[in-house]
Amino acid sequence: MKTLVAYFSATGTTEAVAKDLAEVAGATLYEIKPEVKYTAADLDWRDKQSRSSVEMADKSSRPAIVKDLKDADSYDIIYIGFPVWWYTAPTIINSFIDTYGFKGKTVILFATSGGSGIAGADKQFHEQYPDINWKEGKLLNDATKKDLKAWVK
Repeated sequence: MKTLVAYFSATGTTEAVAKDLAEVAGATLYEIKPEVKYTAADLDWRDKQSRSSVEMADKSSRPAIVKDLKDADSYDIIYIGFPVWWYTAPTIINSFIDTYGFKGKTVILFATSGGSGIAGADKQFHEQYPDINWKEGKLLNDATKKDLKAWVK
């Protein structure tokens, strides 16, 4: 089984977890990159006109991503990681799934968050993409490699 750990990280927190997860899962690591990087001002959730606020207010928003994932169809298991924004995943995750599809693949979400859980994102994606074989996602704040190994099994 070929495994991919794909992640979007705005500040580096999700990236650190993704790197450890890829290591313990023996997976390929892939960063989901926006075509235009997010600045600190873009990420200011208190500003209703910030880029992230505008994107999250419009659930049909699909920020452009760099499309450089090779052989996306060759992966059997795909972990997708992100920071929780507004109780769900940033819409760039939809951009990633829309670009590569993953129909019939096993996909598992993981997230980092300052206070919100992953249940909202899990429910949303299961409903939006019914052709994907979803497994229950997990919030991985402060997860150790030992925690990740146990979860992967």
